[in-house]
Amino acid sequence: MCTHQNDSGENLLKLSQKDNQLTKRIGILGGTFDPIHIGHLACAEEARQQFELDKIIFMVAGKPAFKIESTVASAKDRFWMCCIATADNPSFEVSSLEIDRIGTTYTIDTLRELHASLDPTDELFFIMGADALIDLPLWKDAHLVNNYASFLIATRPGFDLSEGKAVLAKRLPQCDYQTFDLPRLDVSSSEIRRRFIQGTTNRYLISEEVEHYARQQELYG
Repeated sequence: MCTHQNDSGENLLKLSQKDNQLTKRIGILGGTFDPIHIGHLACAEEARQQFELDKIIFMVAGKPAFKIESTVASAKDRFWMCCIATADNPSFEVSSLEIDRIGTTYTIDTLRELHASLDPTDELFFIMGADALIDLPLWKDAHLVNNYASFLIATRPGFDLSEGKAVLAKRLPQCDYQTFDLPRLDVSSSEIRRRFIQGTTNRYLISEEVEHYARQQELYG
């Protein structure tokens, strides 16, 4: 399900009020998704199963603070590719909360807004890759993020977490996080963009529907 704002600016992000379950465990997977690929989907599903999450929200980044100088596909195109890729999984939702917000995207602002829209008993879990762990102390108001969500850190087989853990222990000792292992999938959005430019197939790396959309819109050359 895709959620966005209507023309009047009213936020249509209705994440949990319609359910009868009292407490919901909600995962948030943020990213530029340029484009979304099987690695993103596998990460979301693995987190959902391992931590018994009720749903995963794919949070499409607007202007990420760490990618200000980067050129990415339009927010609208990245949003719709996520909608296409997740359409067959009823536990997946896509939100435009960040791309509807004016200015630079910061995780703390997103979590505050999400937290305010949910039932007070609901739990938020922010899913991120282990390679981003070392940069976590550099986030805006990083010491406040755990007020709204716990971290779920996705690791790959053989990935060394020791440096990231040491940085957190020194600079963000109060950080609450858990780790989980992903299947070995050597795929990245940058590699997929390169294959588009070279005219190489991306079959089985992204969904056929996403590849068709990206080619139809001429997103990557």
